Amino acid sequence: MKAKYVIGTAVIIVFVVWGATAFLKTTIQYVSIDEARQATRTVQVMGKIDFDRVVFNTDDSRLEFAVYDADAETKDTAASMKVVYYGVVPGNFHQATSVVLKGKSNGEEFVADQMLVKCPSKYQGEGDEYQDIEKHNEAADKGTI
Repeated sequence: MKAKYVIGTAVIIVFVVWGATAFLKTTIQYVSIDEARQATRTVQVMGKIDFDRVVFNTDDSRLEFAVYDADAETKDTAASMKVVYYGVVPGNFHQATSVVLKGKSNGEEFVADQMLVKCPSKYQGEGDEYQDIEKHNEAADKGTI
């Protein structure tokens, strides 16, 4: 009777450990650009696109570009890295304000497996300000919209 409990407990522990390790392998963490340059496992990084460094090779379906820190004021002083992405370029890539990349570094460049393009919201006003409901209501009352 005691052996059944020991074996049952051991089986449960093995499955819990196996499930926890499988879960940890599938989680992908957000890192900074500096950490992404050195990443040996798959990570996520967000950055602004440096459109001066965009090159697309149609023969290889290879998109090369650079990203820099999304929180930086200017790209000149920000941390940046070279990115390589194989696949179909999103149609709104050239309108993007920033990009989220999933991939890992191969030492020289960050090889992105997936790319999520973030474009300006159609609900933003000029100068990246969000629309103010009070200003909207005032304009509606005046009949200017």
